[in-house]
Parts: sequence; C-alpha cells; structure tokens
Amino acid sequence: MLPGRFFLGVGSGENLNEHVLGDRWPETAIRQEMLEEAIEVIRLLWEGGLQSHHGKHYTVENARLYTLPEELPPIIVAAAGPQATEMAGKIGDGLFGLVPDSDVIEQFDKAGGRGKPRFGQLHVCWATSEKEARATAREWWPNAAVSGSLNWELPLPSHFEAASEWVDEEAVAESVVCGPDPERHLEGIEEFIDAGYDNVYFHQVGPDQEGFLQFAEAELLPGCSSFRSD
Repeated sequence: MLPGRFFLGVGSGENLNEHVLGDRWPETAIRQEMLEEAIEVIRLLWEGGLQSHHGKHYTVENARLYTLPEELPPIIVAAAGPQATEMAGKIGDGLFGLVPDSDVIEQFDKAGGRGKPRFGQLHVCWATSEKEARATAREWWPNAAVSGSLNWELPLPSHFEAASEWVDEEAVAESVVCGPDPERHLEGIEEFIDAGYDNVYFHQVGPDQEGFLQFAEAELLPGCSSFRSD
C-alpha cells in the first residue's frame, strides 16, 4: 500500500501498553530476547510460502503472507540501552535513538550497524511564545522529566501522573525544545547530527500540530538545509 514509503519500527515494549493482556511483564533481557525472535519470525514470513517456526517464545505453524511487497520494508530497532543498541546493529536495518550520544552510535556501528540509517527523536513544543510552549509541554508531556526504567515499567497513566507530580515547566524544558525560535530547534537537531545520526524526527508536544507544521515549513526546514551533505 505504501511501496518504498514505509518502515517498521520495533522495540521491547512498554508495560503501559501491554499489561492489559494479563500476561506477566518480563524483565528487560527477556523482552529483548522475545523481540529478537519476533524479528526472526517476521523475516521468515517475508520469504513467502508456508512457514513454520518453533522457538523459545513463539510457535508459528504453516503461516503464509499471501500479499508480499515487491520491496521489503526495513525493520528499525529502538534502543534505550547497550543491549538493545547492540541488537539493533546486529539484526536491525537501522536504529531509533532517543539521546544525542555518540557512544550509542559507536556501539551500534561496532555491532554491525555501520552504514545503516540512524533516526534520532527530538521532543519539541512549538507555540507562539516560549511561555505558552512551556505551559503546554508541562500539561501534555510532564513525563519527559521521568527518567530511567520507569518509562517502560509503569503500567498505568495514574502511575505516570504520580511520578511526574514534582515536575515543573523548567524541568520539562530541559528535555523538550520549547518556543517559536527556530535556532533553538536547529540546535537540537545539530546535537543529534554531531552525535552521528543521519535522520532526525520531531515529536511535537500538544494539540497544535498544524501550527508546528506551518512553523516547520516556513522557518525550520529551510534552516535544515545547512545540515544536508548532498
């Protein structure tokens, strides 16, 4: 349906999305093991025909994808730690990264990721003023200041609310680029590029997506031309 314009992003999951199934929430190492096997099953099905898989975590018998794309979509692996970064380099077609850290890119390359695309996620909150942007970011994305394993271990929205009660606008602004100044957004992009990423995508916090897109078209993307090597 989207030839050449789709890629599959995968990760080891978040309890928030999966606790509703009623299964136990495995520790990180097990979830990463499950993810690696799941990717193996996906690639097996992409070979076409009837396929079976009897693994440690998954059993698939005589399954077939009857409609295969002419060009298989890349599998991009999200990584928030060294084990996941190594897995992304070893079996992924690219990397999703959350921090502009050159050590992550170095580990990714050493594990087999050299030459593969690297996508960095930049949290931003555009508004007509920095004051408004900070208030919006605090209202809609206070968990930007919630660090460590809480982001994938907490099962309920109320737990995130409790974990972020202490968060003020200043704390959120340390993790989210706030305001209408394109230079600040470009600085955030440049941090990822300097770390070794070749793609940066934006997470616009808050409901004014249209406003951000207009800002990006008029002021942000023209400034990005200086980052392009081609």
